[in-house]
Amino acid sequence: MEWIQLPLGPLQTNAYIVYNDERSCLIIDPGEEEHKIRQFIRKKGLQPKAILLTHAHFDHIGAVDPIREGYSIPVYLHRAEKKWLSNPSLNGSSNYEGIQPIIVNQADQLFTKDGQLSIGGISFYLYETPGHSPGGVSFYFKEDGFIIVGDTLFEGGIGRTDLPGGQEEQLLKSIHNKLLILPKDTYVLPGHDGVTTIGQELDHNPFLK
Repeated sequence: MEWIQLPLGPLQTNAYIVYNDERSCLIIDPGEEEHKIRQFIRKKGLQPKAILLTHAHFDHIGAVDPIREGYSIPVYLHRAEKKWLSNPSLNGSSNYEGIQPIIVNQADQLFTKDGQLSIGGISFYLYETPGHSPGGVSFYFKEDGFIIVGDTLFEGGIGRTDLPGGQEEQLLKSIHNKLLILPKDTYVLPGHDGVTTIGQELDHNPFLK
């Protein structure tokens, strides 16, 4: 399994494209700049199978509908944020000057619990990791040694909890109980900034002491 990180939009939100040897791919958190996503898919000759969302904040969902419609693929989101895609107050796009309210059509499929999933021939483990938002999830690719965590954990930091539905205690519980138990050499692919590892965050992240 291979992956590419694409920082998109004014907030440089990381989208990820995960793909296998058969050229099937999953598109995770397409926040903006649809053309950059399409460009990579075209360059690699990939076949998109689904859009997966770690959560439904505006900077992670801006290109969802054009990508969904362009490739005729389903969108997956946790049920706790089912109403967020079409509600600018919940997804946060109405809270900042200079940002147009973002309204996205409802998800096609809803995550409901932890478990092993296979979508488009690509298998991964779904972890519920709420705290930054109520429906935050992480996608763990065990055999390939990486996990895509959205805005749950960062290099030297953790997700903010002052947005609607955020809870610091819950976020720290998610990090300690779901993420820090993974092998130390597991790569952590966050929603912003660079890639880190579980071991590095255990040793150096001041929020986890």
